[in-house]
Amino acid sequence: MDFAVVTLAPGRGLVFGSGTEKGSPASNYMARMRKVLNVVSLLLLLAWTGAAAEPSLLPDKFVNWRAVGPTKIQTIKDLRPDWTEWTSSSSGAVLREAGLTRLEERNYKNGSAEWSLKVITFRDPSSAFEAYTNSLKVGMENWSIGDAGAKSKEEGIILVGNFILFTHFYGNPDDLKEVVTSLRKAADPTPLPPLKGYLPEKGLLAGTQRYALGPEGFRASLKAADQAAYADLSKIAGFESGVESMLGRYKTTHGEGVLLLLEYPTPQLAEQHLHHLEEALPAEAKQAGVDVQRNASMLSLVFGAKSKEFAQELRKNVNYETQVVRNEAGQTLTDPPWVVVLSKIFFLTAIFLGVATGLGIAFGGVRVLTKRFFPGKVFDRPQDIEVLQMGLSGKKIDPSDMY
Repeated sequence: MDFAVVTLAPGRGLVFGSGTEKGSPASNYMARMRKVLNVVSLLLLLAWTGAAAEPSLLPDKFVNWRAVGPTKIQTIKDLRPDWTEWTSSSSGAVLREAGLTRLEERNYKNGSAEWSLKVITFRDPSSAFEAYTNSLKVGMENWSIGDAGAKSKEEGIILVGNFILFTHFYGNPDDLKEVVTSLRKAADPTPLPPLKGYLPEKGLLAGTQRYALGPEGFRASLKAADQAAYADLSKIAGFESGVESMLGRYKTTHGEGVLLLLEYPTPQLAEQHLHHLEEALPAEAKQAGVDVQRNASMLSLVFGAKSKEFAQELRKNVNYETQVVRNEAGQTLTDPPWVVVLSKIFFLTAIFLGVATGLGIAFGGVRVLTKRFFPGKVFDRPQDIEVLQMGLSGKKIDPSDMY
């Protein structure tokens, strides 16, 4: 009687055995099954090892720094609710809203010196920019590196596409240019949101600019600007409609305040949410002079300003202009002067008359010369001429008499 045995061997997985005689159909079937299962197991093992060994975004070396030890990679499944230990100040809620997908940390050595770099991957560059601005600290100066950069004496933040590079300075900050070049090869090339450049530069306090794509980032922005009292505006600002916000703190000789910009996909949506925001503003804010103004698809609010003149000055300096584009082709041709028209008419008429005269002379001349030198052989051959006669006389008509 044929039989099959399946056993679970420690360290070996499933082992298939057969109780049939060698060469029997059942034994041949079991042998083929073992081969198929071995191939499937091998493919699954290769797929598992390939998924487990994720490539590192950080290079093996840069300048005089060489990587030591394995790269530490965490995906979103491995993370705790609070991820602030990876960033400068962003909260876990903002990072989740921004679409954080992966974190990577790698250590480097240069002699006895050590340097640790951290890279966070986000859904797209706009999401990364939201997390980048929410990680800035007041006083951080602009750093001309990557798509955007900021640094203090101790630490730096660099935005490269959908990646953010965090580091404390244990070496020359300029050495990180090679790391940025390496990250650029794998980064999303999508441009950063235009709203990034709308904030006025004059009077802007370094490290206070905040960009938000959702309510969590919006509330965090207001909190960082000491305007948490207006956090409830996030519920009616219209983030479900695709609005983007940009905020910055300003201080000049004429006063200080917080400028908030809200850009909507269309002017119609901006007009609609303008009324919602006006109704939602607290009475204290309206008494303090806070209002909502619209410029095409953008709304602007100024918080904490002690004078309307300062608020209007901030709005006036916003780098936002609207353009009306017409796709209809324009007519630039005009009628030429009558003198030019008449001269062209006479000129073309003369050319036509000259060509007609020349062709007539050529045709007549060829005919006359041919009849002179080859009479009756080319033109007007007697055998080709037929003449009708009435027979009034008995003389036969000679066709040559007609010429």
